[in-house]
Amino acid sequence: MRHNPSSLRYTTFTVKQPMPLLEFLEHALDGISRSRAKAILAGNGVRVDHKNTRQFDLPLQPGQCVEVSKQKPRGELKSKFVKIVYEDSQIIVIEKEVGILSMASAHHQFCVKQVLDEYFRRTRQRCTAHVVHRLDRDTSGLLVYAKTIEAEQILEHNWHDIVTDRRYLAIVSGQLEEPRGTVQSWLKDNKAYFTYSSPTDNGGKFAVTHYRMLRTDGRHSLVELKLETGRKNQIRVHMQDLGHPVCGDVKYGNGDNPIGRLALHAYRLHFYHPITRELLRFETPVPRKFRILER
Repeated sequence: MRHNPSSLRYTTFTVKQPMPLLEFLEHALDGISRSRAKAILAGNGVRVDHKNTRQFDLPLQPGQCVEVSKQKPRGELKSKFVKIVYEDSQIIVIEKEVGILSMASAHHQFCVKQVLDEYFRRTRQRCTAHVVHRLDRDTSGLLVYAKTIEAEQILEHNWHDIVTDRRYLAIVSGQLEEPRGTVQSWLKDNKAYFTYSSPTDNGGKFAVTHYRMLRTDGRHSLVELKLETGRKNQIRVHMQDLGHPVCGDVKYGNGDNPIGRLALHAYRLHFYHPITRELLRFETPVPRKFRILER
């Protein structure tokens, strides 16, 4: 018996009852997560009646054939700086490592946007990465980029309503006097781009950071930080205000650097999808270097 070579690369299913394609994939692939199913679709890993589709809400009818690729999509992003966490036709969520800018501040500067645009070209996607928010070069963690102007505009103009939870982890110097609390101040840059904090209005932007100490060994503390506002250098300046700067911070720190990097990581990002309005939840594990307090 001769096999069609393409049939060996796909798992084939027959539709038994009407339902949208995404829902079918969740059932057929034995409890696969919705975000993983969408990632397979976005990567051209699904065919319906032998035709590729990325349409997650495609209505299926009994008797139709659905094929799911057994292989990872060709052109999958391979970068030591950028890892794709989630992707669909409108947005892409990535985890960035330290040492790369979110977007270029000068022409041809190496940045996440450049890595993503090259990935889109290689996978024949007719889109570019639109920056919605940023992380400092030496901060790691979760970022969302828009793939269409429509998604970018919605995210940019409704960011504070769309994002429901955004948290960071930091290792800071010393042991915090209070296990939890809130820092509020006005932040303003000088001409040398150094951000100053003032308890009264200094013409800058009002910033609010909530913090919670997770563990401490007396010399350092692992702190969870929740932003109510997203100002430039907010966490780093507010921890300096408390007298417990973020470790490894060459600009606002005290020289304490137990892990050889800026000890700041954006680990949680929950937001409503700009187009579908579905609530998406993303969280990364505690970075391995941050576990020094567990020893």
